[in-house]
Amino acid sequence: MNAASRDDALDLEAGRLLFARETRFVMGVVDMERLPDSDLPEVAFAGRSNVGKSTLLNALTGRKDLARSSNAPGRTRELNFFNLDDRLHLVDLPGYGFAQASKKEIARWTALTRDYLRGRVNLKRVCLLIDGRHGVKTSDEEAMAVMDAAAVSYQLVLTKLDKIAASDHEKRIAETAARVARRPACHPRIVATSSAKGVGLNELRAEIAALI
Repeated sequence: MNAASRDDALDLEAGRLLFARETRFVMGVVDMERLPDSDLPEVAFAGRSNVGKSTLLNALTGRKDLARSSNAPGRTRELNFFNLDDRLHLVDLPGYGFAQASKKEIARWTALTRDYLRGRVNLKRVCLLIDGRHGVKTSDEEAMAVMDAAAVSYQLVLTKLDKIAASDHEKRIAETAARVARRPACHPRIVATSSAKGVGLNELRAEIAALI
């Protein structure tokens, strides 16, 4: 085993050990004044409504119902904080784009999310989820522009890879990489996942563990 392979193996093991620990729900936040203390690093999960944020969080932590998921777009309407072994907060953000909610409600949680992304000093990275079936959309690029302007580090995570042919996986990853090549705050590595099949979960755990 060469040095690079040993490093990768160590990273994967660190991710496995971290996510084998207890994860518990802390609180749902509806305004910036009620955010929990910023004494832990945070990794947030963002993306279009129904992209699979809650499902991915459940898969990463090995819990079926830690984060509430739904087929109805706009199910998550708060900033939901989860404590991982008192070492890290995982944050499930409301989705953007179409949602089954009033315009006023959508505007409220959109403003809350933007304020959080711009002002949370202990936010280490945003995992920006992209539906692998459709690739990067205009609403995704708008979210990236907000994070680029605020110098918030984010990493693209393709979801639902089990929904497209295996022969198209590399093509979709390459297309996505080309779309974000010049984005200043975007992490260069794209993680391709399927929560249903367990694809890419170990790699994403390792990426998150490396941040703490």
